[in-house]
Amino acid sequence: MEYQKFNKNIVIRIDKGEDIIEKIIDVATLENINLAFVSGIGAVGKFTIGLFDTKEKKYFSNTYEGDFEIVSLTGNITLKEGQVYQHLHMSVADKNNNVYGGHLNSAIVSATCEIIIMIIDGNVDRKFDDNIGLNLLKFDK
Repeated sequence: MEYQKFNKNIVIRIDKGEDIIEKIIDVATLENINLAFVSGIGAVGKFTIGLFDTKEKKYFSNTYEGDFEIVSLTGNITLKEGQVYQHLHMSVADKNNNVYGGHLNSAIVSATCEIIIMIIDGNVDRKFDDNIGLNLLKFDK
């Protein structure tokens, strides 16, 4: 992985064999990012995505392997209890243009991945909500 900062934006190249989530967290930690928007494209060879079941209040995930093009990778960076917290969703397409998507749990790059982090001035925390079953945005008032 390599990255470069341009004012309040960071451009990251994640290399073959590297985990997208790990590298985003690494950069966010190194650059002390508290709040940001994340966007990306690239290719993955193995990834796990999920869907949150609101009735059961848990994630159901599937892992895929093969050649997949990232159609869209989007999400945000916030904090939870002072630590970097990422919330990402990803859609990918296979060679037949079938698209799979959901909450991103892990993704290993197969060729390259290009990520842009747009830093937002401010802090937004996360707090677990028992009623929903997720870590929701928590705003200071």
